[in-house]
Amino acid sequence: MTPPAAAEFLDFALATARAAGAAILPHFRAPLAVDDKSGGRSYDPVTIADRAAETVIRAAIAESYPEHGVRGEEHGRRKGASCYTWVVDPIDGTRSFILGQMHWATLIALHDGQRIVVGVAHQPYVGESFCAADGVAEWRRGIDRRRLATRRCASVEDAVVACTDPKMFDPAQRAAFDRVAGRARLTRWGGDCYAYCLLAMGLIDVVIEASLEAYDVQALIPIVEAAGGVMSGWTGAPCDEGGTVLACGDRTLQPGILALLSGASG
Repeated sequence: MTPPAAAEFLDFALATARAAGAAILPHFRAPLAVDDKSGGRSYDPVTIADRAAETVIRAAIAESYPEHGVRGEEHGRRKGASCYTWVVDPIDGTRSFILGQMHWATLIALHDGQRIVVGVAHQPYVGESFCAADGVAEWRRGIDRRRLATRRCASVEDAVVACTDPKMFDPAQRAAFDRVAGRARLTRWGGDCYAYCLLAMGLIDVVIEASLEAYDVQALIPIVEAAGGVMSGWTGAPCDEGGTVLACGDRTLQPGILALLSGASG
């Protein structure tokens, strides 16, 4: 993809995420009905805000790029006539959203059939965006921009490790996570997509998760990797389709942590 094309798609993704934010914000920290779409397996909340935001995003794609496909958490998958597919999570972190917390964002990625070429995470309440295209990752708020860069971390013992929820692990995966967390300097629960964005900002060193979907990770992969980090599954294979996920801000951490996670790839 040429830089002008990447820039065009990134501008569209940012504008569309902001439009989705306008549909979301009237429902934030307001009385809100919450449905559980898990079917009784585990609590998986969804609200009118999630559905309205994805409707806005899909309408924008249909108007601007009708030949592109769409893959969204709430309204499913529509195959396009071109190689491009937009991968959308209208509110990543719905549990945080319904509690009035701020670790949630709209995620929009563009996949060209070979790789993810654009990633955007937009948090409308604080007005900030984390975005990546053409190998460059940036934090943006209003007219302010800052290049994102992960930080050096010499060893697991120096690392800050994050994970959204221990319930995402099966017993073997939890034991593997504990092998890493037990050696880390600090472990924090919570964060959803924000943990990956803060890793790209150089504030977190490692994110270890499981039970994820493509729409949970595709927008975040280019942000983390363009900032200097790496994301993979627990075997080191690509994690574009979700499953188990390891993100390291310092790429030299990855082999050692993969070894600690070995045997629980799920």
